[in-house]
Amino acid sequence: MQEIGLALAATAFPCGCTALGAAVVFFLRGAPKEPARRAMMGFAAGVMLAASVWSLLLPAIERAGEGGAPGWLSPSLGLVLGAVGLMLLEHAAGDLLAGGRGHSGRVVLAVTLHNLPEGMVVGLAAALAAGGEAEYLAGVMALSLGIGLQNLPEGAAISLPMRQAGASRLKSFAGGVASGLVEPLGGVLAAALAVWVAGWMPWLLSMAAGAMITVTAQEMIPDAAEEGAGGIISIVLGFALMMALDVALG
Repeated sequence: MQEIGLALAATAFPCGCTALGAAVVFFLRGAPKEPARRAMMGFAAGVMLAASVWSLLLPAIERAGEGGAPGWLSPSLGLVLGAVGLMLLEHAAGDLLAGGRGHSGRVVLAVTLHNLPEGMVVGLAAALAAGGEAEYLAGVMALSLGIGLQNLPEGAAISLPMRQAGASRLKSFAGGVASGLVEPLGGVLAAALAVWVAGWMPWLLSMAAGAMITVTAQEMIPDAAEEGAGGIISIVLGFALMMALDVALG
C-alpha cells in the first residue's frame, strides 16, 4: 500500500493548486468586465494549449516510442479520438454542457478529462518509485510541482467562465475544485493497477490533449479574440508561461 500513499501525497498538491486558482472568483467584484474577461479567457486558452503539447502530447509520444511502435501512431489516433469523443459527449449531454454564456460546461468537462490522466501519470511514477526504482522519486516530485503550477490558471479557467455565466462565487469555486479532485482518483487507480495501466498511457494522455485542444478552439480562443489585440496577446502570454514552466521543470 506504500504506492497508494505516495500517489495520494503527490496528487494532493496539484489538487490544492486547482482549488487555489479557482478561488480567484472570491476576489472579483461581480462578473469581470468584457476586456478583462477576454484577457483571462485568452490567457487560460494559451495555458491549455501549451499544456496539451508539453504536458500531454510530448510525454505520450515519448512513451509510445518506448514500446517499439512508431512514436506518432497512438498519440495521433488518441488526439483525434479525444476530440471526437468530447464533441460526441457534448452532443449527447445537450444543454447540460453546452448551454449558458461562455459554455462553461465544456471547459469543466475538458479540464476534468485532462486532469484524470495527469493524475494517473503521477500515480504510475509513484508506483515505480515505491517498487524500488528510486530514480522515479525525483520524477514524482517534479511531476507534482509542474502539474500543480499549471493547475493554478486551469482552476481559474473553470471558475471564471462559470461566474461570467451567472453562477454564484461559491458554485463557481466548487466547479473549479471538483475538476481537480479527479487527479487523486487517477493517481490511486494508476498506482493500484500500474502493471496494466502503463501500456495505455500514450492513449490516455493524447486523448486528454484532444479534449483540451477542442474546447479551447471551440470556445475560448474565439471568445478571447472577438475584439482587439488584447485577447490574442493574452493567448500568447499564457502559452509562453506554460511552455516555460514545463521546459524548466521537465
